[in-house]
Amino acid sequence: MTLEQKIGQFFFPAVFINDTEENIQATEKLIKDYNIGGLTFFHSRASAATNFETKKKVIFNDDSCQRLKELIVRYQKCAPTPLLISIDAEWGLAMRVEKTPQYPYAITLGALSESKSHLVYEVGKQIGFDLKSVGIHYNLAPLADINNNPNNPVIGYRSFGESKEKVSDFALEYLRGMNDAGVLGCLKHFPGHGNTNVDSHLGLPILEENLEQLLKNELVPFIKGIENNVDSIMIGHLAVPALNDGKNTSATLSKSIIEMLLRKQLGYDGLVISDALNMRSVSDLYTKKGQLEWEAFNAGNDVLCFAENVAEGIQEILNNATASRIAESYNRIVKCKQKVGLLNFETAVKSISDYEFDFEKTSDLNYQIAKASITKIIDNGNTQAVFDAKAKSTLAKLSLYKKTDNRFFKVLSNDLMSPEFSYQSEEKLDLEQLEKDLEGYDTIIIALFVPKAKPLDNFDIDEEVLVFLQKIFNIKKCILYVFGNPYSLQVIPNSKSVLGIVQVYQDFDEFQTVAAKHLLGKLECNGTLPVSINWLD
Repeated sequence: MTLEQKIGQFFFPAVFINDTEENIQATEKLIKDYNIGGLTFFHSRASAATNFETKKKVIFNDDSCQRLKELIVRYQKCAPTPLLISIDAEWGLAMRVEKTPQYPYAITLGALSESKSHLVYEVGKQIGFDLKSVGIHYNLAPLADINNNPNNPVIGYRSFGESKEKVSDFALEYLRGMNDAGVLGCLKHFPGHGNTNVDSHLGLPILEENLEQLLKNELVPFIKGIENNVDSIMIGHLAVPALNDGKNTSATLSKSIIEMLLRKQLGYDGLVISDALNMRSVSDLYTKKGQLEWEAFNAGNDVLCFAENVAEGIQEILNNATASRIAESYNRIVKCKQKVGLLNFETAVKSISDYEFDFEKTSDLNYQIAKASITKIIDNGNTQAVFDAKAKSTLAKLSLYKKTDNRFFKVLSNDLMSPEFSYQSEEKLDLEQLEKDLEGYDTIIIALFVPKAKPLDNFDIDEEVLVFLQKIFNIKKCILYVFGNPYSLQVIPNSKSVLGIVQVYQDFDEFQTVAAKHLLGKLECNGTLPVSINWLD
């Protein structure tokens, strides 16, 4: 290859499953003309990756998976060099593609005991098989971020928790599972995005720690990954002034963080990939097209993820980089492609077929994780209380943000038949009326299906619902099952006064079934909270 063709291998522009034919042809031209090294798939241009300001509505397409496979074949066919196809599938293809297997969030896995780490391995392995079957050989996951800031707007549920040991061990198990399925993994976001309170999609988070502090905490999972030959490490868009002469320079653009700390001090010689270069924390820094791509490469990144200026970026690198520096990054990319068998077109697409996802196996795995992760927060005789109330006909069930036909209530109904009520925000149900409806019942089983996993706007729990819960907790015996991010416990007022709280993490049917069996006294809670909760008074 010419130097220009080798430089093309560093570029992994974003592509979209549900794109127009015009956009698809433009991508094909990009592949042919510039010998780009890979692609990073997203659902659509309206998805979160490119849609921070306009908030266009994502239009779902049940044929997305088939379309994804067809696009990968089409793009590989026009590639001068086989493409390394990547995607961000932290909890499975379902993160980006409809009607594909979904696995629990990392925070749910973080509730498992260390003795159950084999379940994390299985998640990584199954995700690997799912990705490989559609032609993807590189998952930009898992997170190695230690979630030690409860106000983090973007990490939270995506992290295995606040324990550096568990984050390290579970990230390695996840990676090992993917590797055994023949898929590359990636630890992110170096040097650690957990202790931040700014979303790097929109602004630049700043880590105030010094190197000594980072080595004792944030960097531990990355060091463990390096010791175990992790395939790649993603650099986060966050500033660490202590490592940059006091400057707020994004790590993605910092030689001192990538070349000095990661490469020389920590001894990492694997693939380094930038976080998405369209993110506002870096994308607005340079007016000259291609300058950002050059600065990211010059800082030490091998792969330029979501590069938006391919032609100009290639030219800037060609004009400024040494042949030896180009060779270093090129060789790392070739090594990764060889590891997953991307030697020619035939091997690049051989795993794409009419493969049927094993949803039954996924369900069984999710059930095992549910049994091992649900966590007792408060228990003042929940089971006995509900059966006593049922005997006196003073028991009711209340579902918040799901209808009463949910799996949790269905499993309970065989042994705990009682009146059922529900609230969904789109119905604008009068909560005062609901309060009146519950007057004749002294014991209430409440299923809170937390609307959103991210903490913005109290996880989308309506303020009226929080006021309602505060009232009902004061006047009723309440047993609360929380299906969602455990940090949501922090926004529920007066929660310490309830009879019981069980943290369930996911709203999957398998988790609802396990929660019901627990309430009926048929299963124990075996999980532990992976993060610390600051309770509201």
